[in-house]
Amino acid sequence: MSNSLPPSNTPTLHDFPIPVPSSPVSRPHEPRSHNPNEVDLSFPYRTTNIAEGGLTDEYRFTSATGFVSAGEVLRPVPSHVPQTPKVLQDPEKARRLRDVKLVTFLENDPEDPRNFSNAYKWWLTACYGISVVSAAFASAVITGDFEDVQAEFDVGLVVASLSVSLMVCGFGIGPLLWAPLSELYGRRPLWIIPAFIYVVFNIPCAVATNIQTLLICRFFCGIFSSAPFAIAGGAIADIWDNDERGFAIALFAAAPYGGPVLGPIVGGFVGDAIGWRWIFWINMMFAGAVFVMECTLPETYAPVILRRRAERLRKETGDENIATEQELFKSSFGEMLQENMIRPFAMLATEPILLLLSLYIALIYGLLYAFFFSFPITFLEDYKFNEGQTGVALTSIWVGLLLALCATPLLEKRYLRKSQSKAGAEPEDRLMGMMVGAPAIPISMFIFGWTSPPVVLPGGGNWFGPVSSGIPFGFGMVTVYFSANAYLIETFSGCVASALAAKTVIRSGSGAAMPLFITAMYHNMGTQWAASTWGFISLAMVPIPYLFFFYGKKIRMLSKRASSA
Repeated sequence: MSNSLPPSNTPTLHDFPIPVPSSPVSRPHEPRSHNPNEVDLSFPYRTTNIAEGGLTDEYRFTSATGFVSAGEVLRPVPSHVPQTPKVLQDPEKARRLRDVKLVTFLENDPEDPRNFSNAYKWWLTACYGISVVSAAFASAVITGDFEDVQAEFDVGLVVASLSVSLMVCGFGIGPLLWAPLSELYGRRPLWIIPAFIYVVFNIPCAVATNIQTLLICRFFCGIFSSAPFAIAGGAIADIWDNDERGFAIALFAAAPYGGPVLGPIVGGFVGDAIGWRWIFWINMMFAGAVFVMECTLPETYAPVILRRRAERLRKETGDENIATEQELFKSSFGEMLQENMIRPFAMLATEPILLLLSLYIALIYGLLYAFFFSFPITFLEDYKFNEGQTGVALTSIWVGLLLALCATPLLEKRYLRKSQSKAGAEPEDRLMGMMVGAPAIPISMFIFGWTSPPVVLPGGGNWFGPVSSGIPFGFGMVTVYFSANAYLIETFSGCVASALAAKTVIRSGSGAAMPLFITAMYHNMGTQWAASTWGFISLAMVPIPYLFFFYGKKIRMLSKRASSA
């Protein structure tokens, strides 16, 4: 449908394929688990012209008839300078809008993903998490046997490291495409089609006869494997309402960071035992198993489910007043291009909150990949571990990650209590996790630098010091990301898609750049001062969440895009 509204003299609704009362429109109500003050992550921000039509909770409401009057639920984008949607500024359009019936879910609607059983929801959440882990795992798996790759193609470490960097670059580019496509065509096709192509691109990686083939195919592996990064968080929001999804979102926050830690463990042992090419065959088997699992996932995206229902009802009844907001106010190609490709970078240049938090997340993501290259310097060269043992040393990061998963539900409960209080919660209340986790990052860097050789001589149990550095890093990494991501969503609730896209690009750029110089940095500066350099940089960034906690509201008031809550 176009942006123009249907004529007001269309037939009334009757004889539905689904049972409804005689009244064509009913007042909607919200599920008990729905907090209307929080951002609806299932709203099609990237493909809806919200300047024209504003926002609506159409996709979260339920009603007795399955309809709600469009004129009753359209509202401005939240900001301290809110503007009435253009369609409501025009008296003629506003009058005709009263006749439009936006499709909602029925009460206890079997097609509503929020009505799935809790057991099935947790199964789907686990599938989403495994999909993210699979892609993140693949990015670092080849680090387990760089030496054989270098020997096979007669290249240096920097060129071999591009096999990691280019895949992570794909993680930054792919979501810019997959996210809007998922809003147009639904989650299910985006789970299946990119995953199949990703599985196929593992084959030329495994049989590559030159380094160029390997690097090019790794880049495309990154693009096609990145679809879960773009849609998993939204899919979790599809099935869990916003007052239910705290731990599920915490799992999603941990997956992109926990997945790469598994890569060097598997890659190290496989490379030692049967060679680097089998690393890619094993990875393809893992990706193939995940692809089969993804083929079983149902469609959960409410705007697409309701749009299909609206199309069916229009065809069966002939009533052109039946629609969804996405159909009424669908963005043009140019508007979608601006939303997904241009606005994210414009916001980075004009929004200090987005810029600083994106840089913070990028630093931590880059340091995660730095561990994959600095650990071999300490454990392969100084402690004479093999690649598999060096990979096992990285499991300490998982210990910290699990501790963070224990802490994040407590942080979420604190936020919900604050939100339900008379005073209500503000976006800055989301920063508590960052304030708790931020000091752990520099602590981990200093522990790694000053418990490694030559300060502590290799031998005996002295390896425990540098291994233990992963525990505070894993804890800080997940708590900071979980908190920062939630803060960005709450702060830029009217342009959340652009804010998250900007964060993803910056994060992936940091992860891609780090492997190219980190080994030379540690060799030239020494482990102590190289790790300390990152410790001092991360220490300098610790005040950021405290700054925004106390002054974030004043900073938001200076922005036209930030929310006013």
